[in-house]
Amino acid sequence: MRTVHKKTFGILTILGAAACFAFMNYFVNAAGDLPLMQKVFFRNFIATLIVFVLLLFEKQKFRIHDRSCIPWLFLRSAIGFLGVVLNFYAIDHIGSISDASILNKLSPFFAILFSVLLLKEKPKIPEIIFVLIAFAGAICVINPSFSMEVVPAVAGFAGGACAGFAYTCVRILGVKGERSNMTVFFFSAFSTLVSAPFFIANAAPMSAMQVTFLLLSGVSAAGGQFCITAAYRLAPAKEIAVFDYAQVLFAALLGYFLLDQTVKPLSVVGYAIILFAAFGRWAYTLYRIKREKKMLHSNPMDMKKTNTEYK
Repeated sequence: MRTVHKKTFGILTILGAAACFAFMNYFVNAAGDLPLMQKVFFRNFIATLIVFVLLLFEKQKFRIHDRSCIPWLFLRSAIGFLGVVLNFYAIDHIGSISDASILNKLSPFFAILFSVLLLKEKPKIPEIIFVLIAFAGAICVINPSFSMEVVPAVAGFAGGACAGFAYTCVRILGVKGERSNMTVFFFSAFSTLVSAPFFIANAAPMSAMQVTFLLLSGVSAAGGQFCITAAYRLAPAKEIAVFDYAQVLFAALLGYFLLDQTVKPLSVVGYAIILFAAFGRWAYTLYRIKREKKMLHSNPMDMKKTNTEYK
């Protein structure tokens, strides 16, 4: 497949992932007043079943690549699970699934901060500026006040931080050679097992429609995971990751037409600021890669290092 076509399909696939995750948020909210862990269980149980079947057809099946990956798999799963819990809490209580989506999309900016701690990377000054701009946008969405109404938004913000930490762990696992399907399976299975006792202890009766919504939330989450994995195989993350922010638009449309949700004017300002930071960081990354490739054109070894750094 030609490079241009791969990039086009990569963009379309990541837009598909954004739509899947937006529908996941919608189905979680539409399932109504059910215990939080009941929703978390269904979201992860479906994904576990799907990835389990896929691993059965792989040569290595359920073998972990290296023993050194095990602590990182547990850390990624534990923090990722906490992120899902916080995100679902925000979806149920924040009043707008698009607000919950944009706060969760702060994860790439948190990943920059956590890469300093876990990978000893040194972010450039423009990257730090874009992080600060994104956090300023988050303040607009959260709209801090001295009341309990701000708790769901803070939970969404914390969920984005957990997702950023989890993605940094995924990067480390990738460097160590762990398969993406195994990483997804470990996380999904871990989350299913941890949420199961809470679900069983506090299980609430569900209508057929609620069961359908929860099953669809799991299918949507799995679909989003597979779409985003396929997208990054078709094109480098540095070139297409910004299109994942379409989830916010999809969530806003679903919330408006299907849940009768409206977005506060200050939240719209926050969306614009965060999206500006995301597009600015994307443009800066592409500019930096192009400049360094031009400078290192005569040194193939350095060029290879540069390409690896920005995957």
